[in-house]
Amino acid sequence: MAKLLSHLLFYPMLFLFLFIFLASTEVAMVEARICQRRSKTWSGFCGNTGNCNRQSRNWEGALRGACHAQFPGFACFCYFRC
Repeated sequence: MAKLLSHLLFYPMLFLFLFIFLASTEVAMVEARICQRRSKTWSGFCGNTGNCNRQSRNWEGALRGACHAQFPGFACFCYFRC
């Protein structure tokens, strides 16, 4: 009876230990930060985010671009990895 009880406790404890060990060795993922800056190639009012996005990617090598309000109007901003 004691041998059966020891087996009933041993295997669940073994699996718990293995689970904790594997979970603790998991590689931590670091998210890439995204920084924005005003486009250096865009001039004038930015009224079409699609055009801003296309120009930011093709001309400035950005991940994406978008029009945002900036006093006194709207400007094209490009997004890069920091």
